[in-house]
Amino acid sequence: MDQNTKLIGTGAVGAALSLLCCVTPVLAVLLGALGLTAFVAKLDYVLVPVFVASVALIIFALVRRRQSCATKTPEPT
Repeated sequence: MDQNTKLIGTGAVGAALSLLCCVTPVLAVLLGALGLTAFVAKLDYVLVPVFVASVALIIFALVRRRQSCATKTPEPT
């Protein structure tokens, strides 16, 4: 597995995990029932930047992969 594939995988996992910000209202209701809503108050301040950074990592890896493919020359037969 090359480094670009690892970067894409890491970015995709980070993006998927940070999409929990869309689940924040559900978490507020569930944690509210348990009396733990104080933990939800600052959740979006962490998840949104993590999502943006993960998407940027995916874009970086894809651009890097495309550039490395463009620099490879076919071998003469």
